[in-house]
Amino acid sequence: MKIPDLKKKMMESEVWKSIFRHGYEDTPRNRALMIMGNVFLHLHPVRIPRHALRLSFTWGMGGITFTMFLVTVATGIFLMLYYRPTAEYAYQDMKYLMHDVPFGPLIRNMHRWAAHGMVICVWLHMFRVFLTGSYKPPREFNWIIGVLLLVLTLLLSFTGYLLPWDQLSIWAVTVGSNMARASPFLGHEGPFAEFVGANPIYDARAFLFGGGEIGPHTLLRFYILHCIFIPLVASLLMAIHFWRIRRDSFSGPSL
Repeated sequence: MKIPDLKKKMMESEVWKSIFRHGYEDTPRNRALMIMGNVFLHLHPVRIPRHALRLSFTWGMGGITFTMFLVTVATGIFLMLYYRPTAEYAYQDMKYLMHDVPFGPLIRNMHRWAAHGMVICVWLHMFRVFLTGSYKPPREFNWIIGVLLLVLTLLLSFTGYLLPWDQLSIWAVTVGSNMARASPFLGHEGPFAEFVGANPIYDARAFLFGGGEIGPHTLLRFYILHCIFIPLVASLLMAIHFWRIRRDSFSGPSL
């Protein structure tokens, strides 16, 4: 098959149409349409269908999840002012925050319960999307972004669990991360590990720990993942996700 024919066939596939919804010719008017159809150049859509705003279809779970995320970000910034991600000071800083900092227990509990609420609401949101068929063509691309956001939400909760650096968090993360070493391809005890050369020092569990076992390096790695890397990636995906929802009317059931 020739390259032009292969390119044409690829652009006519359902996968391509799900990711790139419009194909515009190179004219002045269509250049403006392409700008308005780009999430990075024009975040808010030009038109919003009336039925996309019906609360009966959405249950508000997506918006509630985003609100929980904003609460965790705001309270997390406050917590960062009193927390040092080192094995020597982490636990003492948490005790100081809970007993000596004004409104410290309130802020920390808001952060904790908002994180729990975010996990619950994102599962309910995915359940609603599945029941109403909002993942069907040509909506697969946004469904995949939603699945990635679900995974990032769980990773945010998992990486934040270690930060108090007490016995409960250390052993909970140890038990939870043992699943990573049995994952396919990525874990040294999982299927097909020999094909990628995974071993106890270089696999998914070692990546999370920063080595073979939990230590001060693990605390710093979880802190960076929890406070910087995962929130930035999640924010980017949420911007694309919200833009596609409002542009393509994903809030209601599949028609």
